[in-house]
Amino acid sequence: MTETPISRSIRRLFAGGSVAGLTLLTLPAALPLSAQAQEAAPKPVQRVEITGSNIRRSEAETASSVITVNRADIERSGKSTVAELLQTLAVDNQGSVPTTFGNGFAAGASGISLRGLGAASTLVLVNGRRSAPYGLADDGQKQFVDLNSIPTDAVERVEVLKDGASSIYGSDAIAGVVNIILRKDFQGSTVRFSRGATEEWDGKRTNIAFTKGFGNLDTDRYSALFSIEYKKFDEIWLRDRSDRDYIGRIDLRPWGYSANEALGGTGAIVPGSGTAGNAINGNVRNPNDPSNYYNRGNLAGAGFTRLFPGAACSNFTNHPQGDPGGGCLIDGTLVYNQIEPKQENLSTYLRGTWQYSPEIQLYTDLNYYTSETDTATTPSSVSASVGYPGGPVNNGVVALGAAHPDNPYFGTAARFRYLAADVGPRVSNIGSNYIRWVVGAKGSNFGWDWDSALLFSHNHVNNTQNGYLQRDVAFALLNPTPANVAAATANSPGYAALPPGTVWRIGENAFLNSPAMYAALSPTIHNTANSKIGQWDFKGTREFGGLPWLAGPLGLAVGGEIRHEFTELQPTTGTERGNIIGLGYSAYSGSRDVGALYAEALAPLPYNVEASAALRWDHFTDVGNSWTPKAGLKWTPSRSFALRGTFARGFRAPSPAENGVGGLAAFSTASDPVRCALGVPGTCDPAAIALITSPNPGLSPEHSKSYTLGVIWDPLPRTSISVDYWKIKRSDEINQQQVDAAIAAGSVVRDPTNVSAIPGDPGQIIAVLTRYVNSAQTKVRGVDLDARYAHKLPDNYGLATVDLKYTHMFEWLRTEQDGTSREFAGTHGNCDVTNCTGTPDNRANLRFGWERNDWRVSLNINYRGKLENTFFRGDPDGCASHFADGRDAPNGCELASFTTFDLVARWKPAPRWEVYGSVQNLFDKVAPLDPLTYGAQAYNPLDYAGARGRYYEIGARYTF
Repeated sequence: MTETPISRSIRRLFAGGSVAGLTLLTLPAALPLSAQAQEAAPKPVQRVEITGSNIRRSEAETASSVITVNRADIERSGKSTVAELLQTLAVDNQGSVPTTFGNGFAAGASGISLRGLGAASTLVLVNGRRSAPYGLADDGQKQFVDLNSIPTDAVERVEVLKDGASSIYGSDAIAGVVNIILRKDFQGSTVRFSRGATEEWDGKRTNIAFTKGFGNLDTDRYSALFSIEYKKFDEIWLRDRSDRDYIGRIDLRPWGYSANEALGGTGAIVPGSGTAGNAINGNVRNPNDPSNYYNRGNLAGAGFTRLFPGAACSNFTNHPQGDPGGGCLIDGTLVYNQIEPKQENLSTYLRGTWQYSPEIQLYTDLNYYTSETDTATTPSSVSASVGYPGGPVNNGVVALGAAHPDNPYFGTAARFRYLAADVGPRVSNIGSNYIRWVVGAKGSNFGWDWDSALLFSHNHVNNTQNGYLQRDVAFALLNPTPANVAAATANSPGYAALPPGTVWRIGENAFLNSPAMYAALSPTIHNTANSKIGQWDFKGTREFGGLPWLAGPLGLAVGGEIRHEFTELQPTTGTERGNIIGLGYSAYSGSRDVGALYAEALAPLPYNVEASAALRWDHFTDVGNSWTPKAGLKWTPSRSFALRGTFARGFRAPSPAENGVGGLAAFSTASDPVRCALGVPGTCDPAAIALITSPNPGLSPEHSKSYTLGVIWDPLPRTSISVDYWKIKRSDEINQQQVDAAIAAGSVVRDPTNVSAIPGDPGQIIAVLTRYVNSAQTKVRGVDLDARYAHKLPDNYGLATVDLKYTHMFEWLRTEQDGTSREFAGTHGNCDVTNCTGTPDNRANLRFGWERNDWRVSLNINYRGKLENTFFRGDPDGCASHFADGRDAPNGCELASFTTFDLVARWKPAPRWEVYGSVQNLFDKVAPLDPLTYGAQAYNPLDYAGARGRYYEIGARYTF
């Protein structure tokens, strides 16, 4: 094929960023259309396959918007991984899974969420084919591919398709597709080393990579490439950021919150409510006045029959006190939690190609990835209620026995609230092993270009945990009633081996406990997860010329695939019977077979119009059939202007976590409208509750319709602008029932023995019962703006560029089955999808670049818009958090916007050497205070850079 000026113009328009969505940190822009007309004579163009289409064409000539990010873009961003860069893009909205979620369900992995629709609705491919999802589903429900498994040096480019592509790829592509394209050939060797650290000299990151390629298909008939990459990320402790304002603090009194706010203190007592926090020295309820707790160190505790001077709060902490209820306050998260967990991983990639004959080429890809992630969080409490498939387990009834030597109400059993610091923090070691192997052939025969391959991919995760308490043993050691002792003896050999009458000494007397007692109380527990995909696929493409009504050859692609999917998560030891205090149950198992056929056509029409259409049929053995069409139009009336639009249907089949065998018992936060209406203190603000969700084998797949309409314009030389309007409507959406709706419907379990003195108090909510349902629909719509300008500086001072990517979300509207609607755009919801990180309606990336000779410098600016601190827009309950004086919190009930500046520079001192460095969060900006999210403490987890602080990195690459 010979490239014409028009095809070259549109190719560069798309590839240069205006239509494809400008890559965040690309090198100088391609010349604008007006300048391209003056370029050299037409030349042959290599035709490549673009994400979202199986028809090969000049690069990015498609009606769909595709962001392209290559290896150089990742390096120019200053980010250490592909995941970190993708999660800063404006098109990625909340619902992503960052590696910093060290204590989440999917700890150790990282996933992307386009359009804020959740990681499960973004399809991630490697070289255009699927990979096994991470074994641990986010929130126990949403499966996704771990982006950490991709070796950075093996990446050729990443293409992000910003509209649905189920007609090409099948399930999960509702919000878009991320296609990670790995290098296929390379000659020579490169060694790369980088080292980074924060300004506090922690969070050190080491990255070592080696890549070698040899062979030439044209002369040797073979080529091979091998890449290996080692990464080690050291942990960052919140306690090492104690001088960083509120970051990591659970005690927010200095910023106007009360000590008993849901996220405002540890160990606080709420007088008259019948509730108290878990104190490091223990809070005990007065048996004669169940509405009030007292701290064990209180020498004037009402009704105390014994006093414990050694339990004075000052013997345990230097944390500022002042709880009006008399509690002993500490800042547990600041002392024990992490900003970023420790992670060490090794990834390898091997690619081999053999030109078997002039027409046929054989190839194989092998990826292997292994990682270890160590996380830590606060010690366990003794009273955190949990759930399991058999129902809720009320741990709020835990008590010090009448004869327990540390009971200030000696002679009478008393309810007990204790933070088990003597046991130590809860820690997890998560090991992940991932393999992906593809062997295939492609060639050209009978006018068709064809490609067929076998794929196998497997992810195995092993999670080992320590510091968690066995319920039956804890209850027997604290209150050795015959029933408690019998239960612990029957279920715990470690407890049965202890001397009769052994009790768990607490607080100041914990030194009296034996190692055997702790081993029985808190043994090592673990679980495993496996996900597998086996697939065979075939596709063929060709062109048909001479057809009437067409301005050129008709491009046609057809194909099909057969795949088997299997996913299994074993429950963590003890959670299958609700025996681990504070640790919810999560387990699922399921498998299915999938068959698919698809076809795609690309037709060049008169008047510079290009039409595309695709249709796919999928059959799932568990949910039946699905038909998904897609159509697109692109009109290029002039070299400097183009219009485009697409329409597509999409779907997502339920995951085994949603329709398989198993269930989920987790934690969330919710207010209690019944107790709030009665005036029970502290119940109008969100508090921790257990959430029990059951799978639903009757679920239907999610379905979607997506629309895009875009304009591309080059108004001035070296200037490119594109604007794209997009809309996605997702129906039959699979979600947990809304927590507040379930509470309003009475689907709760209460503790009638944990009440205030207010008449009619039904008791504290300990669990909310929900299930997965097809909950009506979600409508998301917005606009993307991509703009670039390049300016050649005078006197050979180089080239300056400006690159802007901006996404505004007009609407994120979820409509429930009963017809009620909730608007989440610009608010802190939807917590079901975003882990309570919110849905900002404005995100932007701005880059200022300069290059001259051997120097390249970029200043990268990432912006997240402000958020209303409400669960949804117009929430009748008002602001989700309040200051101690009752005012909405933060001020104006608004979480401030957050902007970071990253400076990156690269220098080539010699032809084989490249030296680079970066400063991230250049101005050391602190993340805004966020009292609502549970993904991090007092800051939004996706404002992670503002918690970590200024970060420096330097590295070098040598090619030989």
